[in-house]
Amino acid sequence: MNAHRHGTGPIVWASIIAATCVSLILLQKILWLVVPALLALILYYFLFGTMQWLMLRGLSRDAAATVVILCFLLLMALYLALLLPWALTHLLDWQTSIQRYLQGGIGLAKTTLQGMERSSAILRDMNLSTEFDARVEGMTSSMAHHIEPVVIGAIGWAPSILLAPFLAYFFLKDGGRFQRMLGQAVPNAFFERTLYLLHEVDRTARAYFQGLFWLTILDTLTLGFGLWWMGFPGALALGFACAVLAWLPFVGSVLGGLLVVLVAATDFPNVPGMAYGAVVLFGIARLLDDFVYMPLTVGRSLHVHPMLSVLMMFVGGAIAGVAGLMLVLPLLGVIRVVGDTIGQIVTDARLMARFRHRRSLQRRLANVDLQG
Repeated sequence: MNAHRHGTGPIVWASIIAATCVSLILLQKILWLVVPALLALILYYFLFGTMQWLMLRGLSRDAAATVVILCFLLLMALYLALLLPWALTHLLDWQTSIQRYLQGGIGLAKTTLQGMERSSAILRDMNLSTEFDARVEGMTSSMAHHIEPVVIGAIGWAPSILLAPFLAYFFLKDGGRFQRMLGQAVPNAFFERTLYLLHEVDRTARAYFQGLFWLTILDTLTLGFGLWWMGFPGALALGFACAVLAWLPFVGSVLGGLLVVLVAATDFPNVPGMAYGAVVLFGIARLLDDFVYMPLTVGRSLHVHPMLSVLMMFVGGAIAGVAGLMLVLPLLGVIRVVGDTIGQIVTDARLMARFRHRRSLQRRLANVDLQG
């Protein structure tokens, strides 16, 4: 079954890469639907095993899908009901903590600039620390104007996020019907290839999310161990938060690095070397993530060469921004399967001969009552 990968030539690969780029451009236009669909797909793979277990116990697919989704929604409602009072109680603490960490980061930046000015007459003449104070004061006064659009944007995205469980329900309930409908629509000569294509697309999507799971574990262990060795409190939790942010390649890495620096500057205000050491650690971890962990987990799960996976991440970010960074690898994997299968069908002389012969027989049968 793996022999088809060896037959993929440069023309097929060029078509796969071009189709991936075009798909990213199109998906960017309907991002409001792509994001909940992606969340629904994750939820589908998360709940499919439970639904399959219920089906083996005698429930129909429709009943099993309904039970699984209702149980999931009930658990989510219970979790939110328990979390909401606690979140409201600690809301003021969170605001205070955010302000404290921001002040710690500002203090570290100011101390660094002052140290640079003391060591360089050119920098001292530029008055960088004074300019920095003025900029920080302006940013603090206008912070509300920056936060308000973010909050409004999050509220605007909320209804589309609620589509995720709705879509996941129909993925679970009607996934088999969709496969049968697609199988009936293709010519008989390509039926076996179509079944194989559907299986490979499902395997590719599942492999991507499994690779993302292992990538998160590797990032958490790497950063958690490094931060623990340096003496950070809550090192494993901080490493996990950075690993989750790393789901957004490059952008998430910057946010994770900023989080680590803020924690270091606030918890160790008199030891600026901790913040600088954290920057070095995070830089090493991000290099491992982008050039070792990502290709070996997500890239290998999708059967994509590490070099191509890294290059396509840059291409995805250039074309579609943050959404392109998230979607480029699973999209490349799925299109690779489709292009690989189509390329094998087109180059299979016997398969195409069967298809042409069937069409010839259908034309003869349609013309039988017109002859004579």
